[in-house]
Amino acid sequence: MAEEPRMTVADVVANVLAGEHGDFVREAVAIVARELMEAEVSAEIGAGRGEVSAERVTHRNGYRPREWETRVGEIELAIPRKRSGAAYFPSFLEPRRRSEQAIVAVVLEAYVNGVSTRKVDRLVEQLGIQGMSKDRVSALCRALDAQVEAFRRRPLEGDYPYLWLDAKHVKVRDSGHVRSKALVLAYAVHETGRREVIGLDLGEVESEAFWVELLRDLRRRGLQGVRLCVSDQHEGLRSAIARVLAAPWQRCTVHFVRNMHQHCRPTQRGLVSAALREIFNAEDRSQATERVGEVIARLAGPAPKVAELLEAAEEDLLAFYAFPAPHWTKLRSTNPLERVNREIGRRTDAVGIFPNDTSAIRLAGALLIEQNDEWLVGRRYLSTESLSLLLVDQDDHDAKREELRALQPA
Repeated sequence: MAEEPRMTVADVVANVLAGEHGDFVREAVAIVARELMEAEVSAEIGAGRGEVSAERVTHRNGYRPREWETRVGEIELAIPRKRSGAAYFPSFLEPRRRSEQAIVAVVLEAYVNGVSTRKVDRLVEQLGIQGMSKDRVSALCRALDAQVEAFRRRPLEGDYPYLWLDAKHVKVRDSGHVRSKALVLAYAVHETGRREVIGLDLGEVESEAFWVELLRDLRRRGLQGVRLCVSDQHEGLRSAIARVLAAPWQRCTVHFVRNMHQHCRPTQRGLVSAALREIFNAEDRSQATERVGEVIARLAGPAPKVAELLEAAEEDLLAFYAFPAPHWTKLRSTNPLERVNREIGRRTDAVGIFPNDTSAIRLAGALLIEQNDEWLVGRRYLSTESLSLLLVDQDDHDAKREELRALQPA
């Protein structure tokens, strides 16, 4: 494609000042895009247009046209081509982030399958999607599904001393009906102190059988060294942890407090919250146990049900005290998952009803891949110094266990 004559910046400004050009913004964007592409392709080639340079690696080879939808209208780009090497692609046309691609894919899949609603119609319009065929939707979905599946099935290497498990319910269209299904997230801290998303699945119900299969899959992929599991109260999940991981369980203290609010009068909720905080902010396990007794006695009169439930849940609520003190605030609840869950919720709420199971996993998985990447290159969640305390404690525990075995009769 031969290069067509283009207006220079000076031409655009002159026409605007003369009142002869009514589309200044669009032409200005086109000029900026053209200059940016020329600079980028010059950097890749190693020389500017007509420049003699020892660093040149190839030459220009004309242009290829491409339409670019922008907020100021459609712009016809002339993208430079190279004679050899990887094809040049403008930086400002980089594909959307995975999570953005995923939500587009979900909306489009619903749209082309005839299950769109007014909300979906609005989303399609807001996303600026036009002329989207089923083939294009399928291609986008296949690319995302491959990435998400590789992420979900990747091997787990090393020890993961702490594991959090949580579920969020989403609406999915299934066999002509809209059903509520459990989107389950498994998140852990690696022995290096970095956070990772290690599991994602979608289940019909949060049954013990579902949780057992999820945990067994994590084990098959290499999950090991789990010292503590943290989750909300769920008997099926608790039983699955005991069966598959044989690890201690920590009941989420934040959810416990919320649950206790349902067993007392609104005017008592402040009192209950303050009393429970005293337990969870103790200096050690011994002091926490002492405070449990005090709180039970204090609430036995005004909130007897809360006192009863606290007594029954004591061991599960105080499990985190068996671990290094620097870890306590991060072990006693599923709060580390709250921000991730909010991000997933924000996107799933925008979709409303997923057209199938795969689309729900696709959207959540794409978001979690991005989150996982940020965690792997960001600041450590737990310091190596505090984790060394855990490892020393484990060594002592193993040594004592071996001593007890040696004392047992043959």
